[in-house]
Amino acid sequence: MRSLFWRIFASFWLAIALVAGLSMLLGRALNQDSWILNNTPALQGIAETWTERYESAGKGPAQAFLRQHKDQYQVDVQVLGENGQQLVPGTFPARAAAFESRQKNKRLPWRRLTTEYVSPSTDKTYLFIYRIPYPVLNAWHRDSLLWPISALAIALVVLTALSLLLTLSITRPLNRLRGAVHDLGQTSYQQNSLAHLAKRRDELGVLASDFNRMGARLQGLIGSQRQLLRDVSHELRSPLARLRIALALAERASPEEREKLWPRLTKECDRLEALISEILELARLDANPGAVQPIRLEGIVQKLVEYVHISAPEQRVAINIAPGLELQGWPNMLERALDNLLRNALRFNPPGQPIEVSAQAKDGAVLIRVRDHGPGVDDKHLGQLGEPFFRAPGQTAPGHGLGLAIARRAAERHGGKLILENHEDGFCASLVIATQPNAKS
Repeated sequence: MRSLFWRIFASFWLAIALVAGLSMLLGRALNQDSWILNNTPALQGIAETWTERYESAGKGPAQAFLRQHKDQYQVDVQVLGENGQQLVPGTFPARAAAFESRQKNKRLPWRRLTTEYVSPSTDKTYLFIYRIPYPVLNAWHRDSLLWPISALAIALVVLTALSLLLTLSITRPLNRLRGAVHDLGQTSYQQNSLAHLAKRRDELGVLASDFNRMGARLQGLIGSQRQLLRDVSHELRSPLARLRIALALAERASPEEREKLWPRLTKECDRLEALISEILELARLDANPGAVQPIRLEGIVQKLVEYVHISAPEQRVAINIAPGLELQGWPNMLERALDNLLRNALRFNPPGQPIEVSAQAKDGAVLIRVRDHGPGVDDKHLGQLGEPFFRAPGQTAPGHGLGLAIARRAAERHGGKLILENHEDGFCASLVIATQPNAKS
């Protein structure tokens, strides 16, 4: 991952390093004597040339060299021996020397530099004293500082470009995220609005990917809630209409006929109550389920099988659960899901054929299967099973189409999924449950 942190860190570190380096370079160029001695053309090679002439030809040629040098570069030179006395008259006038001695701490019209040179042939030490007039020194500064100033200007341009790119690399994605947040609030969010940003391999790319998933999840929830509301309105309308008709008939009926209508009214009320109960159960699955608890799957299945024996004694249930199988989750939610799967199997399983319930650990999850020997479902409708209030065409068994929806939502809250499929002689519903579910699923 190309971390945004390291990009910002590297940019600031580079800026600080460039500014510090150029500041040091300019400081040396402007203030240090050694920098001037080593880089001023007027002082290059003068000590070596004078020493060679002095030791080989004597004072006359050495003095002539100093005068010729002054005429060319306007720099005064004095040379002192090891005893501190001038070896040649040099080019610094006596009156200028007297003026310099009187000034002491005052600013002089020239810059005084000194350096020692050791003769390689005689090992004698010579002290060279240079006096460079400030106009000459400033002219050289203007020429010598051209490349540091140019380097500084180039560095500033590069830093400005890097800062601009860094700023744009942060502000543009943030503006896109801000627009996506606004669209999400207006329920007009489009998944492809952050598709390009999500391809980035830094923190903003990860944030865009997470936001895309969150947006898809919220849109899915909003869409499912709207669809659920429409389906609930449609499903409640039928029993309420039948109740209204039955009540209207009861108002005009004789006492004997009313006695016959009461069972019908009671049955419609029971159906309405069961439908409302399942709707509330489905809605509770989206609420905060609380902390996870350890679940002994075998105990839940055994309790549900006992209910089956009471409600449908003609049906037989075969259990095959791995010994000691446990998982973390919400017992009531999982029990409700398994109860709906068993009830669904009971509606379609023919007597004499067992309903098979099995559970085993697989790939870090728990796989629970409820298999019946009923007619199954047309393959083209398998994808719609589990949607609220959907019932496959041709089904005559009682129900409202909420049982599989509750089971699917319970599996999702446990970090898993519901798998519905036909097999050779029946239908199989499988719950894949994560061993460590996330309460925010």
